[in-house]
Amino acid sequence: MRADCQSVEKSSRRTVCSVITGAHVIVYSRDAEADRAFLRDVLEYPHVDVGGGWLIFKLPPAEVAVHPTEDAGSHELYLMCDDVNATVEQLSAKGVTCGPVSDEGWGLLTSIQLPGGGDLGLYEPRHPKANVL
Repeated sequence: MRADCQSVEKSSRRTVCSVITGAHVIVYSRDAEADRAFLRDVLEYPHVDVGGGWLIFKLPPAEVAVHPTEDAGSHELYLMCDDVNATVEQLSAKGVTCGPVSDEGWGLLTSIQLPGGGDLGLYEPRHPKANVL
């Protein structure tokens, strides 16, 4: 949070910093139940059950980047780790399929195959991390 967003305002107007309290990421899946189980049992993310087995997971601290594009654009989700090779080894021990690790300059990149058929990006950043601000 910016330092100027931490101070209490004397007026009745609220700043955007005080209104936005988090982000909600949606992962679309052909097998949502399997992917929920993956997040719960393999990645061991804490969660709440909002009813009927519909789970919402707590994520690690996050950051957002905006990349230029010529078309309408799309959105992607990448998980970050401190040591991609160790993380791939831990995930593989749990039966998770990960893609090859590639050096992209800005970080080491791989992918995690979800049970529902989709992929999540996973990378070890070499750039300064905004999630520690």
